[in-house]
Amino acid sequence: MNILLVGSGGREHALAWALSASPMLTKLYCAPGNAGIAEVAERVAIPATDFAALVEFARSRRIDFAVIAADAQLVGGLWDAFEAAGIRALGPSKAAAVLEGSKGFVKDLCAEIGIPTAAYRRFREPAAAKTYAESLGLPVVIKADGLAAGKGVIIAATKAESDRAIDFMFEGGFGASGHEVVVEEFMEGEEASFFALSDGRNVIPLAGAQDHKRVGDGDTGPNTGGMGAYSPAPVLTPALEAQAMDVFIRPTVAAFAAKGLSYMGVIYLGLMITNKGPRLVEYNCRFGDPEAQVLMPRLKGDLLTALIAARDGVLSGFDLRWKDEAALTVVMASRGYPGSYEKGHEIVGLDAARSLPGITIFHAGTERQGGKIVAVGGRVLNVTATGRDVGEAQARAYDAVSRIYWDGSFCRKDIGWRALTRS
Repeated sequence: MNILLVGSGGREHALAWALSASPMLTKLYCAPGNAGIAEVAERVAIPATDFAALVEFARSRRIDFAVIAADAQLVGGLWDAFEAAGIRALGPSKAAAVLEGSKGFVKDLCAEIGIPTAAYRRFREPAAAKTYAESLGLPVVIKADGLAAGKGVIIAATKAESDRAIDFMFEGGFGASGHEVVVEEFMEGEEASFFALSDGRNVIPLAGAQDHKRVGDGDTGPNTGGMGAYSPAPVLTPALEAQAMDVFIRPTVAAFAAKGLSYMGVIYLGLMITNKGPRLVEYNCRFGDPEAQVLMPRLKGDLLTALIAARDGVLSGFDLRWKDEAALTVVMASRGYPGSYEKGHEIVGLDAARSLPGITIFHAGTERQGGKIVAVGGRVLNVTATGRDVGEAQARAYDAVSRIYWDGSFCRKDIGWRALTRS
Protein backbone atom coordinates (compact mmCIF):
# COMPACT_ATOMS: atom_id res chain seq x y z
CA MET A 1 0.00 0.00 0.00
CA ASN A 2 1.08 3.57 -0.68
CA ILE A 3 0.65 5.64 2.49
CA LEU A 4 0.73 9.41 3.01
CA LEU A 5 1.41 10.74 6.51
CA VAL A 6 0.65 14.44 7.04
CA GLY A 7 2.73 16.40 9.54
CA SER A 8 6.26 17.25 10.60
CA GLY A 9 6.73 16.85 14.37
CA GLY A 10 7.94 14.28 16.84
CA ARG A 11 4.56 12.54 16.88
CA GLU A 12 4.72 12.21 13.11
CA HIS A 13 8.22 10.75 13.26
CA ALA A 14 7.03 8.17 15.80
CA LEU A 15 4.06 7.29 13.60
CA ALA A 16 6.26 7.12 10.48
CA TRP A 17 8.67 4.84 12.35
CA ALA A 18 5.81 2.50 13.30
CA LEU A 19 4.14 2.62 9.88
CA SER A 20 7.43 1.86 8.13
CA ALA A 21 7.51 -1.53 9.86
CA SER A 22 4.14 -2.65 8.47
CA PRO A 23 4.21 -5.67 6.14
CA MET A 24 1.36 -3.99 4.23
CA LEU A 25 3.50 -0.98 3.30
CA THR A 26 4.77 -0.45 -0.24
CA LYS A 27 5.76 3.22 -0.06
CA LEU A 28 5.55 5.77 2.75
CA TYR A 29 5.40 9.49 2.01
CA CYS A 30 5.34 12.29 4.59
CA ALA A 31 4.30 15.88 3.93
CA PRO A 32 6.25 17.91 4.87
CA GLY A 33 8.23 15.74 7.32
CA ASN A 34 11.55 16.60 8.98
CA ALA A 35 15.16 15.45 8.92
CA GLY A 36 14.46 12.37 11.02
CA ILE A 37 11.35 11.33 9.15
CA ALA A 38 13.44 11.37 5.95
CA GLU A 39 15.21 8.24 7.26
CA VAL A 40 12.01 6.15 7.05
CA ALA A 41 9.82 7.97 4.49
CA GLU A 42 10.07 10.06 1.36
CA ARG A 43 9.48 13.70 2.22
CA VAL A 44 7.01 15.71 0.17
CA ALA A 45 7.49 19.50 0.04
CA ILE A 46 3.83 20.34 0.67
CA PRO A 47 2.79 22.21 3.83
CA ALA A 48 0.31 20.38 6.04
CA THR A 49 -1.95 23.42 5.65
CA ASP A 50 -2.25 23.13 1.84
CA PHE A 51 -5.20 20.75 1.62
CA ALA A 52 -5.70 21.09 -2.14
CA ALA A 53 -2.06 20.25 -2.89
CA LEU A 54 -2.13 17.30 -0.49
CA VAL A 55 -5.22 15.88 -2.19
CA GLU A 56 -3.71 16.37 -5.65
CA PHE A 57 -0.49 14.65 -4.56
CA ALA A 58 -2.47 11.74 -3.11
CA ARG A 59 -4.34 11.36 -6.39
CA SER A 60 -1.21 11.55 -8.55
CA ARG A 61 0.73 9.02 -6.45
CA ARG A 62 -2.22 6.65 -6.04
CA ILE A 63 -2.21 6.89 -2.27
CA ASP A 64 -4.21 4.06 -0.72
CA PHE A 65 -4.50 5.53 2.77
CA ALA A 66 -3.71 8.87 4.40
CA VAL A 67 -2.82 9.30 8.08
CA ILE A 68 -3.63 12.78 9.40
CA ALA A 69 -1.63 13.19 12.57
CA ALA A 70 -2.40 16.67 13.90
CA ASP A 71 -5.39 18.47 15.37
CA ALA A 72 -5.36 21.54 13.12
CA GLN A 73 -5.74 19.47 9.95
CA LEU A 74 -8.52 17.31 11.40
CA VAL A 75 -10.43 20.26 12.83
CA GLY A 76 -9.88 22.06 9.52
CA GLY A 77 -11.46 19.24 7.49
CA LEU A 78 -8.56 17.50 5.76
CA TRP A 79 -10.21 14.10 6.30
CA ASP A 80 -13.27 15.35 4.46
CA ALA A 81 -11.12 16.64 1.59
CA PHE A 82 -9.33 13.30 1.16
CA GLU A 83 -12.50 11.25 1.37
CA ALA A 84 -14.33 13.51 -1.10
CA ALA A 85 -11.50 12.77 -3.55
CA GLY A 86 -11.89 9.02 -3.04
CA ILE A 87 -8.83 8.63 -0.79
CA ARG A 88 -9.36 6.67 2.40
CA ALA A 89 -7.99 8.46 5.45
CA LEU A 90 -7.77 8.24 9.22
CA GLY A 91 -10.32 10.66 10.66
CA PRO A 92 -12.32 11.99 12.35
CA SER A 93 -14.35 14.18 10.02
CA LYS A 94 -14.41 17.94 10.50
CA ALA A 95 -17.81 17.68 12.19
CA ALA A 96 -16.67 14.99 14.64
CA ALA A 97 -13.35 16.75 15.31
CA VAL A 98 -15.35 19.18 17.45
CA LEU A 99 -14.28 16.71 20.15
CA GLU A 100 -11.02 18.68 20.22
CA GLY A 101 -12.02 21.78 18.31
CA SER A 102 -14.30 23.16 21.03
CA LYS A 103 -13.63 22.73 24.73
CA GLY A 104 -17.03 24.23 25.45
CA PHE A 105 -18.78 21.62 23.29
CA VAL A 106 -17.05 18.83 25.20
CA LYS A 107 -17.97 20.32 28.58
CA ASP A 108 -21.60 20.59 27.49
CA LEU A 109 -21.50 16.98 26.28
CA CYS A 110 -20.15 15.86 29.66
CA ALA A 111 -23.02 17.62 31.41
CA GLU A 112 -25.52 16.09 28.99
CA ILE A 113 -24.46 12.45 29.35
CA GLY A 114 -23.10 12.46 32.90
CA ILE A 115 -19.34 12.30 32.37
CA PRO A 116 -17.55 13.55 35.50
CA THR A 117 -15.58 16.76 34.93
CA ALA A 118 -14.86 20.13 36.55
CA ALA A 119 -17.57 22.72 37.15
CA TYR A 120 -17.52 25.27 34.32
CA ARG A 121 -19.25 27.95 32.29
CA ARG A 122 -18.72 29.32 28.76
CA PHE A 123 -18.33 33.03 28.02
CA ARG A 124 -18.16 35.37 25.02
CA GLU A 125 -17.33 38.55 26.93
CA PRO A 126 -14.82 39.21 29.73
CA ALA A 127 -16.82 40.84 32.53
CA ALA A 128 -19.09 37.86 33.22
CA ALA A 129 -16.14 35.48 32.84
CA LYS A 130 -14.20 37.38 35.52
CA THR A 131 -17.16 37.33 37.89
CA TYR A 132 -17.65 33.58 37.51
CA ALA A 133 -13.91 32.92 37.85
CA GLU A 134 -13.91 34.81 41.15
CA SER A 135 -16.86 32.73 42.37
CA LEU A 136 -14.92 29.49 41.84
CA GLY A 137 -12.07 30.49 44.13
CA LEU A 138 -8.37 30.06 43.48
CA PRO A 139 -6.60 28.64 41.64
CA VAL A 140 -8.93 28.79 38.65
CA VAL A 141 -8.55 27.43 35.11
CA ILE A 142 -9.04 29.66 32.04
CA LYS A 143 -9.24 27.93 28.64
CA ALA A 144 -9.47 29.21 25.09
CA ASP A 145 -12.35 27.33 23.49
CA GLY A 146 -10.52 26.38 20.29
CA LEU A 147 -7.11 25.08 19.28
CA ALA A 148 -4.03 26.85 20.62
CA ALA A 149 -1.13 24.48 19.86
CA GLY A 150 -1.42 22.85 23.28
CA LYS A 151 -0.93 26.16 25.09
CA GLY A 152 -4.48 27.51 25.41
CA VAL A 153 -4.88 26.78 29.13
CA ILE A 154 -3.84 29.15 31.92
CA ILE A 155 -4.01 28.17 35.58
CA ALA A 156 -4.40 31.42 37.50
CA ALA A 157 -3.25 31.53 41.13
CA THR A 158 -4.53 35.06 41.87
CA LYS A 159 -7.50 37.19 40.83
CA ALA A 160 -5.14 39.49 38.93
CA GLU A 161 -3.71 36.54 36.98
CA SER A 162 -7.23 35.29 36.23
CA ASP A 163 -8.36 38.70 34.97
CA ARG A 164 -5.23 39.05 32.82
CA ALA A 165 -5.71 35.57 31.34
CA ILE A 166 -9.32 36.30 30.41
CA ASP A 167 -8.39 39.66 28.86
CA PHE A 168 -5.45 38.05 27.02
CA MET A 169 -7.68 35.45 25.40
CA PHE A 170 -10.50 37.80 24.44
CA GLU A 171 -7.95 40.26 23.03
CA GLY A 172 -6.62 37.59 20.64
CA GLY A 173 -3.67 36.24 22.60
CA PHE A 174 -4.43 32.77 21.23
CA GLY A 175 -5.88 34.03 17.95
CA ALA A 176 -9.38 33.01 16.95
CA SER A 177 -9.34 30.14 19.47
CA GLY A 178 -10.12 32.66 22.23
CA HIS A 179 -13.38 34.00 20.71
CA GLU A 180 -15.04 32.02 23.49
CA VAL A 181 -13.53 31.23 26.87
CA VAL A 182 -14.26 28.35 29.23
CA VAL A 183 -13.77 29.08 32.92
CA GLU A 184 -13.64 26.03 35.17
CA GLU A 185 -12.76 24.94 38.66
CA PHE A 186 -9.25 23.76 39.36
CA MET A 187 -9.05 20.01 39.87
CA GLU A 188 -6.52 18.69 42.37
CA GLY A 189 -4.93 15.36 41.49
CA GLU A 190 -2.65 13.54 39.10
CA GLU A 191 -3.14 13.89 35.35
CA ALA A 192 -2.76 11.02 32.89
CA SER A 193 -3.66 10.23 29.28
CA PHE A 194 -5.45 7.20 27.89
CA PHE A 195 -5.85 6.38 24.20
CA ALA A 196 -8.44 4.41 22.26
CA LEU A 197 -9.38 3.77 18.65
CA SER A 198 -12.93 4.05 17.32
CA ASP A 199 -14.58 3.05 14.05
CA GLY A 200 -17.76 4.94 14.89
CA ARG A 201 -19.46 2.00 16.60
CA ASN A 202 -16.73 -0.19 18.07
CA VAL A 203 -14.00 1.12 20.34
CA ILE A 204 -10.81 -0.66 21.39
CA PRO A 205 -8.41 0.47 24.13
CA LEU A 206 -4.85 1.33 23.20
CA ALA A 207 -2.60 2.30 26.13
CA GLY A 208 -1.98 4.95 28.75
CA ALA A 209 0.80 7.47 29.29
CA GLN A 210 1.74 10.41 31.47
CA ASP A 211 2.90 13.72 30.02
CA HIS A 212 4.88 16.59 31.59
CA LYS A 213 3.29 19.87 30.43
CA ARG A 214 5.23 22.50 32.36
CA VAL A 215 8.56 23.68 30.97
CA GLY A 216 10.53 23.41 34.22
CA ASP A 217 11.58 20.72 36.67
CA GLY A 218 9.08 20.05 39.41
CA ASP A 219 6.23 21.00 37.08
CA THR A 220 7.06 24.71 37.20
CA GLY A 221 6.86 27.45 34.59
CA PRO A 222 4.47 27.92 31.67
CA ASN A 223 2.59 25.15 29.89
CA THR A 224 4.17 23.72 26.76
CA GLY A 225 3.22 21.21 24.10
CA GLY A 226 4.86 18.60 26.37
CA MET A 227 8.41 18.19 27.72
CA GLY A 228 8.42 14.41 28.07
CA ALA A 229 6.28 11.36 28.73
CA TYR A 230 6.34 7.74 29.77
CA SER A 231 4.20 4.65 29.32
CA PRO A 232 2.72 2.74 31.03
CA ALA A 233 1.64 5.18 33.74
CA PRO A 234 1.39 3.44 37.13
CA VAL A 235 -1.45 5.77 38.18
CA LEU A 236 -3.60 4.19 35.44
CA THR A 237 -4.39 0.91 37.13
CA PRO A 238 -6.35 -1.77 35.23
CA ALA A 239 -9.47 -0.65 37.10
CA LEU A 240 -8.95 2.97 36.04
CA GLU A 241 -8.33 1.94 32.44
CA ALA A 242 -11.62 0.04 32.50
CA GLN A 243 -13.32 3.20 33.83
CA ALA A 244 -11.69 5.24 31.07
CA MET A 245 -13.41 3.03 28.52
CA ASP A 246 -16.76 2.41 30.24
CA VAL A 247 -17.43 5.79 31.90
CA PHE A 248 -15.79 8.17 29.45
CA ILE A 249 -14.88 6.91 25.97
CA ARG A 250 -17.65 4.47 25.04
CA PRO A 251 -20.46 6.81 26.21
CA THR A 252 -18.84 9.65 24.24
CA VAL A 253 -18.68 7.65 21.01
CA ALA A 254 -22.29 6.54 21.54
CA ALA A 255 -23.37 10.15 22.16
CA PHE A 256 -21.67 11.26 18.95
CA ALA A 257 -23.45 8.50 17.03
CA ALA A 258 -26.78 9.56 18.52
CA LYS A 259 -26.12 13.09 17.24
CA GLY A 260 -25.33 11.77 13.76
CA LEU A 261 -21.61 12.41 14.23
CA SER A 262 -19.93 9.06 13.66
CA TYR A 263 -16.59 9.39 15.46
CA MET A 264 -13.88 7.45 13.61
CA GLY A 265 -10.24 7.71 14.63
CA VAL A 266 -8.01 8.13 17.66
CA ILE A 267 -9.44 9.32 20.96
CA TYR A 268 -7.08 10.92 23.46
CA LEU A 269 -8.65 11.11 26.92
CA GLY A 270 -7.02 13.45 29.42
CA LEU A 271 -7.96 12.43 32.95
CA MET A 272 -7.41 14.01 36.34
CA ILE A 273 -7.22 11.34 39.02
CA THR A 274 -8.75 13.07 42.04
CA ASN A 275 -9.57 11.79 45.51
CA LYS A 276 -13.16 11.47 44.27
CA GLY A 277 -12.19 9.42 41.22
CA PRO A 278 -11.24 10.21 37.63
CA ARG A 279 -12.60 13.35 35.97
CA LEU A 280 -12.25 14.53 32.40
CA VAL A 281 -9.71 17.25 31.66
CA GLU A 282 -9.99 17.21 27.86
CA TYR A 283 -10.46 15.13 24.76
CA ASN A 284 -8.20 15.25 21.71
CA CYS A 285 -8.89 13.68 18.33
CA ARG A 286 -5.39 12.34 17.56
CA PHE A 287 -2.34 10.77 19.18
CA GLY A 288 -0.63 12.97 21.73
CA ASP A 289 2.76 14.59 21.34
CA PRO A 290 4.96 13.44 23.08
CA GLU A 291 2.77 10.48 24.12
CA ALA A 292 2.98 8.88 20.66
CA GLN A 293 6.74 8.76 21.10
CA VAL A 294 6.34 6.35 24.03
CA LEU A 295 3.32 4.43 22.73
CA MET A 296 4.83 3.45 19.38
CA PRO A 297 7.94 1.74 20.84
CA ARG A 298 5.65 -0.38 23.06
CA LEU A 299 3.31 -1.45 20.26
CA LYS A 300 3.55 -5.12 19.28
CA GLY A 301 0.92 -5.16 16.56
CA ASP A 302 0.73 -3.54 13.14
CA LEU A 303 -0.30 0.11 13.46
CA LEU A 304 -1.32 0.43 9.81
CA THR A 305 -3.72 -2.53 9.98
CA ALA A 306 -5.39 -1.06 13.08
CA LEU A 307 -5.83 2.40 11.56
CA ILE A 308 -7.33 0.98 8.37
CA ALA A 309 -9.68 -1.20 10.42
CA ALA A 310 -10.89 1.94 12.21
CA ARG A 311 -11.52 3.72 8.91
CA ASP A 312 -13.33 0.71 7.43
CA GLY A 313 -15.58 0.10 10.44
CA VAL A 314 -14.20 -3.34 11.29
CA LEU A 315 -12.61 -2.85 14.71
CA SER A 316 -14.97 -5.34 16.35
CA GLY A 317 -12.84 -8.14 17.74
CA PHE A 318 -9.60 -6.34 16.83
CA ASP A 319 -6.88 -6.58 19.48
CA LEU A 320 -3.64 -4.63 19.61
CA ARG A 321 -0.95 -6.05 21.87
CA TRP A 322 1.57 -4.05 23.89
CA LYS A 323 5.02 -4.89 25.19
CA ASP A 324 5.42 -5.21 28.95
CA GLU A 325 8.49 -2.97 28.97
CA ALA A 326 8.29 0.75 29.72
CA ALA A 327 9.16 3.62 27.40
CA LEU A 328 10.19 7.15 28.38
CA THR A 329 10.93 10.16 26.19
CA VAL A 330 12.77 13.36 27.06
CA VAL A 331 12.07 16.42 24.91
CA MET A 332 15.15 18.46 24.07
CA ALA A 333 14.15 22.04 23.26
CA SER A 334 15.73 25.28 22.08
CA ARG A 335 16.52 28.20 24.36
CA GLY A 336 13.49 30.45 24.76
CA TYR A 337 10.81 27.77 24.29
CA PRO A 338 7.81 27.95 24.84
CA GLY A 339 8.28 31.61 23.89
CA SER A 340 10.34 32.79 20.92
CA TYR A 341 13.32 30.53 20.42
CA GLU A 342 16.61 30.39 18.56
CA LYS A 343 17.00 28.51 15.28
CA GLY A 344 19.75 27.20 13.03
CA HIS A 345 22.22 25.69 15.51
CA GLU A 346 23.90 22.44 14.49
CA ILE A 347 23.00 19.36 16.53
CA VAL A 348 25.93 17.10 17.42
CA GLY A 349 26.08 13.68 19.07
CA LEU A 350 23.05 12.04 17.47
CA ASP A 351 24.93 8.96 16.27
CA ALA A 352 26.59 8.44 19.66
CA ALA A 353 23.26 8.72 21.45
CA ARG A 354 21.27 6.36 19.26
CA SER A 355 23.99 3.70 19.41
CA LEU A 356 23.13 3.14 23.08
CA PRO A 357 20.89 0.20 24.02
CA GLY A 358 17.15 0.80 23.89
CA ILE A 359 17.40 4.27 22.34
CA THR A 360 15.29 5.68 19.51
CA ILE A 361 15.48 9.38 18.66
CA PHE A 362 12.40 10.98 17.16
CA HIS A 363 12.94 14.33 15.48
CA ALA A 364 10.48 17.19 16.00
CA GLY A 365 11.98 20.49 14.84
CA THR A 366 14.97 19.58 12.66
CA GLU A 367 16.19 20.13 9.12
CA ARG A 368 19.20 18.94 7.15
CA GLN A 369 21.27 21.88 5.92
CA GLY A 370 24.53 21.39 4.08
CA GLY A 371 25.01 17.89 5.40
CA LYS A 372 24.31 18.94 9.01
CA ILE A 373 21.23 18.43 11.19
CA VAL A 374 20.13 21.77 12.65
CA ALA A 375 17.50 22.80 15.18
CA VAL A 376 14.65 24.78 13.65
CA GLY A 377 11.84 24.26 16.18
CA GLY A 378 11.05 24.95 19.81
CA ARG A 379 10.78 21.27 20.66
CA VAL A 380 13.60 19.72 18.62
CA LEU A 381 14.21 16.10 19.61
CA ASN A 382 12.44 13.33 21.53
CA VAL A 383 15.10 11.09 23.05
CA THR A 384 13.19 7.88 23.73
CA ALA A 385 14.32 4.83 25.68
CA THR A 386 12.78 1.49 26.54
CA GLY A 387 13.59 -0.55 29.63
CA ARG A 388 12.29 -3.15 32.04
CA ASP A 389 10.60 -0.37 34.01
CA VAL A 390 10.35 3.42 34.03
CA GLY A 391 13.51 3.72 36.11
CA GLU A 392 15.66 1.85 33.61
CA ALA A 393 14.08 3.71 30.68
CA GLN A 394 14.74 7.04 32.41
CA ALA A 395 18.40 6.22 33.07
CA ARG A 396 18.91 5.18 29.47
CA ALA A 397 17.16 8.25 28.09
CA TYR A 398 19.20 10.72 30.11
CA ASP A 399 22.41 8.88 29.25
CA ALA A 400 21.54 9.44 25.59
CA VAL A 401 20.56 13.07 26.22
CA SER A 402 24.00 13.70 27.72
CA ARG A 403 25.61 12.80 24.36
CA ILE A 404 23.59 15.38 22.36
CA TYR A 405 24.26 19.10 22.19
CA TRP A 406 23.47 22.28 20.30
CA ASP A 407 23.87 25.87 21.40
CA GLY A 408 20.92 26.69 23.66
CA SER A 409 19.59 23.15 24.05
CA PHE A 410 17.82 22.29 27.29
CA CYS A 411 15.47 19.69 28.78
CA ARG A 412 13.71 18.84 31.99
CA LYS A 413 15.79 16.61 34.25
CA ASP A 414 12.91 14.89 36.04
CA ILE A 415 10.81 13.16 33.39
CA GLY A 416 9.19 10.12 35.02
CA TRP A 417 9.36 11.43 38.57
CA ARG A 418 5.78 10.53 39.47
CA ALA A 419 6.25 6.91 38.44
CA LEU A 420 9.52 6.66 40.37
CA THR A 421 7.98 8.02 43.58
CA ARG A 422 5.48 5.14 43.40
CA SER A 423 8.16 2.45 43.09
